[in-house]
Amino acid sequence: QVQLVESGGGLVQAGGSLRLSCAPSGRTRSVGAMGWFRQAPGNEREFVAAMHWNGIDTYYASSVKGRFTISRDNAKNTVYLQMNSLKPEDTAVYYCNIISMWPITPSSSWGQGTQVTVSS
Repeated sequence: QVQLVESGGGLVQAGGSLRLSCAPSGRTRSVGAMGWFRQAPGNEREFVAAMHWNGIDTYYASSVKGRFTISRDNAKNTVYLQMNSLKPEDTAVYYCNIISMWPITPSSSWGQGTQVTVSS
C-alpha cells in the first residue's frame, strides 16, 4: 500500500491561512482520486475535501466550502489543501488518503496526519 505523508500543519490565529501538503513516501506511481479528512479530539474522523482522479472535479464538506481549496501537482505527485479564513472549529489532525468514488471512501491505510490548531 502507498504510504502518504502529510505536512504543513501548525498554530495559526483565527482568520489566518495554512497550506497542507500530502505526498507518497518513496517512489510510487501517481496517486488517483485523493481526499482530505480531519479528526478533532473526541470526534470521529470526517470528510473535508476530495479531488477526482481527473484533477478537475472537486468536492467539499459544507463546513469548509468557500474557505478551503484542494489541488494537486502531478509533476510532484503532491496534493494540497489551502485553508483560508480558518476558524477555531477547524482545529484537528488532518489526514490525506487515497479515495474511491462514489461514495467517497478512504482506503484503510492512514498516515500520521498533521496537526492544525486555530486560536481564537
